[in-house]
Formats: sequence, C-alpha cells, structure tokens
Amino acid sequence: MTPNYSSLTTHHSPLTILITGGNGQVGFELQRQFAPLGTILAPTRQALDLTDASAVDAYLAQHQPALILNAAAYTAVDKAESEPEQAKRLNAELPAQLAAYAAKQGIPLVHYSSDYVYPGNGEIPWQEDSPTGPLSVYGQTKLEGDEAVEKSGASYLIFRTSWVYAARGNNFMKTMLRLGRERESLNIVNDQIGAPTPARLIAQVTAMAFTTQSYPPTAHDLHITTHLPKGIYHLAPRGETSWHGFASEIFAQARAEGQPLAITPEATGGIPTADYPTPAQRPLNSRMALGKLENALGITLPTWQSQLALTLKEHLES
Repeated sequence: MTPNYSSLTTHHSPLTILITGGNGQVGFELQRQFAPLGTILAPTRQALDLTDASAVDAYLAQHQPALILNAAAYTAVDKAESEPEQAKRLNAELPAQLAAYAAKQGIPLVHYSSDYVYPGNGEIPWQEDSPTGPLSVYGQTKLEGDEAVEKSGASYLIFRTSWVYAARGNNFMKTMLRLGRERESLNIVNDQIGAPTPARLIAQVTAMAFTTQSYPPTAHDLHITTHLPKGIYHLAPRGETSWHGFASEIFAQARAEGQPLAITPEATGGIPTADYPTPAQRPLNSRMALGKLENALGITLPTWQSQLALTLKEHLES
C-alpha cells in the first residue's frame, strides 16, 4: 500500500522554519541544512525562553511557522536527577506544546529523542517498537515527550539518536582531544555500547526527508513536504563501539591528522561502568536498528568511523 504523505504537507507562505535549540549542536547543523528551504527562525534564549509556556505560545502566534524542528532539550543527564521539573518542562512539556500547535495548524513537527528511552539491557539492537524502560529522569522525560507528540494528532517525525557530538560545542570528542593532549593515560568506560552520532548527520538526514516545491507563476503555493510516513525512526551511523573504543579511534585519527598527543594507544584503559558511578544510570546497550529509516529514505547510513573522520577534520580546520 502506498503511504499517504498528504498529511505531512503544509501550504503556509512565506515558508518559515522554526528551529528550537538553534544554538545547540543539532540546532546549529539544522540551520545550515535547512537554510535553502525557507526562512530560518532560531531564537536565542534571550529571544525566547522555552521554559515559559506562555512565551512559546506568543512566539508561535506571532511567527506562524510552516515547519517546526524541535532540537531543544534538557541534556544534562546527571543534573536532571536533581532538577526533574526543569527536565520535564523542556523534554516533555515543550514537545507536547509544539505538537499541539502543529496539530492545530496542520504543519509538520520533527522531534529529536534518545536511546535513553530504552531499558539498556541485552545486546540486541532496539527496534522502534521495542518496549521502553528508561533508567533515569532524563530518559523518562524524553519518553514522555515522545508519547505526547505521538498522541497529539500532529503530523510528526521522531528521530531517536545516540551519543551526539559535533565539531562545535561541548562533547566527548572534544573532551578526549583535550585530555589526550594533557594526559599520558586515561581509563574510559568499555561496557556501554552504541553508535557515536555527529549532529551534522542528524541534520543531513532530516533535510533529506523534506523538500520544498512551488508552482508557477507565483510562489503562493510554496509548500514543504516529507517523504517519510509519520512515526518514530532511529537515526545513527552504522556500526557499534564502546566509549573506550570511540576514544581510541579519536586518538588514532587525530594522530593520523598530525595532532600532538601526550597519550599513547596502549595507555588508554577500559573500565566497567560500575567503576565510574554517576547520579544517573546509563544504558549498557544503546544499539539501535536502522533498517526502518534506511528503507523509508532509500539510503545506507555511513559508518561511525567515517563520520568521525569528517567531524574531526572540520573541528581541526575551524
């Protein structure tokens, strides 16, 4: 049966795209990828306080976006354990609010979620319909956001991703590069398994799901539409590794790029999660099956190693 995409088409003109969390790693890359498709609104915290529901309502009413890309989130996983209300506002209530607006206006919404919604046990990759079971406040609030979007009646895409990093911002890759220059040895967790996902790939694949079309003689009917049936999709590179394996590859590629490092390959030790206690429990299994997204878009996602090479090069050249 051919999917009906008409419900994910909007005819607002001019075409305005709202990106929440626009200054974050994913939001920044979304701005770069979606710039050719319309006028980008990516308000700073000063321009729009996303923790203020009335301010969000007023902003939406004023700007009337034709597409919403919700890259805003409370991502301080450990801090969320002691700030559950703040995490709930950004991770659950904000997506619910944006989805309600999208449903009322008949516009598409893209929401970004996390591997932390799954229970994190076993070794089999999670499917999009696998049972959820968050281990932390962060994971629970992300799941509540997903469920609110699903129930809203909006035309939505939810991309669940893992281990996000980028050439800019604060992230594991940049921390390892700094520590690799400063220290001769490191111990890094080796029993959490997943796929490091660059923000650029998240934005590129999101953009692939959308096109704009206009019909001569005027652009009055300019619209944006998606090739994907609404639903949840896993978005990550192919392959899997541990944080220890990720760090080792970062150091290997940095050396290949001529970067001076104090650390040596054999001085990077692996330790179990139990030896590195944190306020929030981490999932040991963050593997995610990618077939649904690949089949829907007709693509083959790249390997995490090839994506690291691109991201590392961009960072080193910036």
